[in-house]
Amino acid sequence: MKDHSLLTVEGLWKSYHGHAVLRGIDLEVRPHEVVCLVGASGSGKSTLLRCVNLLETVDDGAIHLDGRDITDVRVDPDAVRKRMGVVFQAFNLFPHMTVLDNITLAPRKVHGTGRREAEQQALELLERFGLADKAKAYPDRLSGGQQQRVAIIRALAVRPLLMLLDEVTSALDPALVAEVLGVIRELKGSGMTMILTTHEMGFCREIADTVCFLDNGVLLEKAPPEEFFTDPKEPRTRQFLRSVLDARRI
Repeated sequence: MKDHSLLTVEGLWKSYHGHAVLRGIDLEVRPHEVVCLVGASGSGKSTLLRCVNLLETVDDGAIHLDGRDITDVRVDPDAVRKRMGVVFQAFNLFPHMTVLDNITLAPRKVHGTGRREAEQQALELLERFGLADKAKAYPDRLSGGQQQRVAIIRALAVRPLLMLLDEVTSALDPALVAEVLGVIRELKGSGMTMILTTHEMGFCREIADTVCFLDNGVLLEKAPPEEFFTDPKEPRTRQFLRSVLDARRI
C-alpha cells in the first residue's frame, strides 16, 4: 500500500459461473483524485465499483482503503460501506419518504447522528445543490435530474471518504444530464475523491484526473485525459474512441 494512495486495487479477479469478468485489475486512487472508468458495456466497469464497495466478493487480489485491506475476511463489509458514498444508475429513492427523510435516513440509522443535526446537514446540502425548495417533496414530484441529484446528496450526507458513481446520467433525458454533471463538477471542485463510470466522453475529458479503459475485464490503458483522448497507446483504445465518436455523428 502506497502511503499517498487512498485506494489501491491489486490483482483483482472476479468471475461469474466460471466466466472471468475482471482479470487482474490494478488501480490506484489518490486523495482528491477523480478517476473515470470507460469502456463498452460488459467490460467490467460496474463490477469493479461493486467490488470496491464489497457488494461483490472478490475471487483473488486485494483492495486497500485508507491503508486497510478491506478484502480481508475479518473485515465487516458494513463498516467499510459507511465510509463510501455510492450512486447507481437507478435513483433508488424511497418513494414513501420525503427528500429530507431520504437524505437523513442513513446518517440517523446507520451513523447515529441526531435528527436535528442530520436535518441541518441535509438542508445545507440541498441548498448547496439548488434543491432547498424540494426538502418536503416526494420523489415522484421531482424530475429525473432532480431525483439523481437527491441520490448524490443522500450519498454525500454520510460524509464519505470516497464516492462511487455508476453511470449516473444514463437513465436521464439529455436535457437533464447537464444538471447532474454540474453536481459532479462541484464535488470535484470541493476535493471529493471519486471513481465514476461514464459514457459521456466530453465530460470525462473535463472532469477526470485519470482515465482508465477497461476491455473484456482488463484495465488495458490508463492515462491523464489529454493523453488518453489525443494519443491513446493501445489499438483497442483507439477503436473504442472511434466507435464513440462515430455513434455521436449518427
